[in-house]
Amino acid sequence: MRVLLFFLGLITTAAPCAPACAQPSPVREIPREDAVRVAEFYRLSAQIQDTIWPEWSKTPSPLLLVTADSEYLVRSSAPPTQFAKVSEEVFARPRVFNTSFLATFPAFGPPAVMVVGTPKNTLAKTSTPWLITLMHEHFHQLQYGKPGYYDEVKALGLARGDDSGMWILNYPFPYERPDVVEGFSHLRDLLLAALSAADDAQFKNAAASYVAERKKMFARLSADDRKYFSFQLWQEGIARYTQIKAAEAAEHYQPSAEFAALPDYLPFADYARQARSETLAELKMADIAKMKRTYVYSFGAAEGLLLDRLNPGWKRTYFEHPLSTDAHFEK
Repeated sequence: MRVLLFFLGLITTAAPCAPACAQPSPVREIPREDAVRVAEFYRLSAQIQDTIWPEWSKTPSPLLLVTADSEYLVRSSAPPTQFAKVSEEVFARPRVFNTSFLATFPAFGPPAVMVVGTPKNTLAKTSTPWLITLMHEHFHQLQYGKPGYYDEVKALGLARGDDSGMWILNYPFPYERPDVVEGFSHLRDLLLAALSAADDAQFKNAAASYVAERKKMFARLSADDRKYFSFQLWQEGIARYTQIKAAEAAEHYQPSAEFAALPDYLPFADYARQARSETLAELKMADIAKMKRTYVYSFGAAEGLLLDRLNPGWKRTYFEHPLSTDAHFEK
């Protein structure tokens, strides 16, 4: 139970389940369009995941699709008893979770499960961005599945008596402190300047300026504040980075005829071109005082993109330095 509560703290905030979802109703087969999307996710991930992170394909990838009335559990090695089998790999039960979820946690004990609503009910809105966002959630399965992950998070010592895990969302980081706002605004601008450097000489100078200022800014944080922010960059920032890389890896992906026929289909080549620019545009306007924890998504993703150029082999040692990317900026 404590493991489940811990990961419930990772869920993005959402309204509680409507009263209607507590009323049992007969489960049906997964709707056709939803079945097409789920099948396409597994088809896409099989082709691109190991090109982004080594041996990612070895990570279990159970998925719980949350529809208006029912939940469909796919690729689970041990479906809970409350689920009824509706097809070879699909089990269903009446809805419990919110239909807007895009989250990953061990809802039924390890391994972690992607708990996701249908595209129209989530921030993804349409099918192609939804598939790429699932790669973000699938990356969390890779993170959470690494040996020692739970113990390492606990060892951060940041819970301060909160056994629910909600500290991961609600840790009192000084987002609105003037020196923090000013410092991260300056870092943001330096990071964007480095990413936009036109040639190697310009990049080298811009990256060096960024790394030096990053060290100074992080040194001004308290030990706990630094651990928390570094943890969020490692976990959520690099998950957003992975989302961008997945979109770009899928640029030449040929979808199934069924997926391409969906009414909200967007060609993967089109989405590949906009995924990076959308995150960088978000970062350009980012204000840590207003965005608070969500600032780490675009900021951490941009740091991942910087590391691709600054230290191309950084992903080989990403999991050797758990819960912080600081070591990758020290070389």
